[in-house]
Amino acid sequence: MGFGTYNVFNVAPLDSTSTVTFRCAKEKNIQISLSNGGAPTFNPRQMLSGAERLNYNLYLDAARTSVWGDGTGGTTMYSNANPRNNTDVTVTIYGRIPPGQDVPAGIYTNTITATINW
Repeated sequence: MGFGTYNVFNVAPLDSTSTVTFRCAKEKNIQISLSNGGAPTFNPRQMLSGAERLNYNLYLDAARTSVWGDGTGGTTMYSNANPRNNTDVTVTIYGRIPPGQDVPAGIYTNTITATINW
């Protein structure tokens, strides 16, 4: 997911979306969890630029209220009971960087692992 340029003076959050797509050969219950990306908690996750940290999070819903994680610490996993056989299922990941973070300019990155269980 790319957020683009974060403006430390903007009073609105910086939102973005991305997708993950899966296909099942047999109808199975699917759960997708996302890692915390090495942050101490899921809320917030943190992107790094050297020693600098930029808080952000990933959500299951467009309102950005349900933190997508592994089911611990108040997070929720994506679940789909028996998705259609041999059909691509695309799931949207909603991202948000909260406003008001006084961070220096730089390239901030983080790696999240998606685990699909069936």
